[in-house]
Amino acid sequence: MALGPYWNLRVDRFGRVFVITMQKAPENRLNVRYAQEIIRALRDIERALGPDSEGCVITRGNDEKFWCTGLELDEADTNPFANSDGFYPLLATFLDYPFPTIALLTGHTFGGACPFSLAHDYRIMNSNRGFFSMPPVNLGLHFPGIGFLPRLKLRPQIARKMLLEAHRWTGKEALEDGIVDEVVEPGPGQRREKSSEGLVADRMLEAALKKARSVEGRAKMGVYSLLRNELWGEAGEQLRRISYVHGKVISAPAKARI
Repeated sequence: MALGPYWNLRVDRFGRVFVITMQKAPENRLNVRYAQEIIRALRDIERALGPDSEGCVITRGNDEKFWCTGLELDEADTNPFANSDGFYPLLATFLDYPFPTIALLTGHTFGGACPFSLAHDYRIMNSNRGFFSMPPVNLGLHFPGIGFLPRLKLRPQIARKMLLEAHRWTGKEALEDGIVDEVVEPGPGQRREKSSEGLVADRMLEAALKKARSVEGRAKMGVYSLLRNELWGEAGEQLRRISYVHGKVISAPAKARI
């Protein structure tokens, strides 16, 4: 069953595992349309797998340079509700998704991409290239709930380094600090596994598929998202509260740009 086509996304299927490849040049930055397109792909995958079934979703970058570098901050200049229509619902969707999710951080993960990746259940990072850094303190940027995922998912000292110091982690450092679950050296894969679309797996994707297959069965009893919300539900509630809110401006524009 082929899914799509999608705008700047490709979806490949490996059995019960779906791989969403972000292809929005040059850095997979998120705007309203792109966030909603990712949500559309997630819903299509959900329907393809069916209720109370095994399955897993992996999101990956299109190359070894970028996974995602956050938000298109310029969009807020003309649309003050950009984040409440796109970014916040995207995070909330991942936090409430009925199947396990894995962020395959093929390259740089900056800004809003950090909470985007933390909204996934697991993170696998490139061991050779790419930094993980969330710099709102350097940009004069804030929105309600920006610290929920770092606070809930990371040790207090690491959350502080992330939100208040804008620290830049390498893959090795991110693994040591518990931000990612695994680091993998990129390169050609060994198994030459093909998806329904003919995509040949590389080494990082192989690692993500291995992890996906170890957790895909966790969804089959239909309580995966309920149990996830026992752990991170505060973040999901906060994000849903500020999604699709048009009566007031939720987040002020950043005071600096990157």
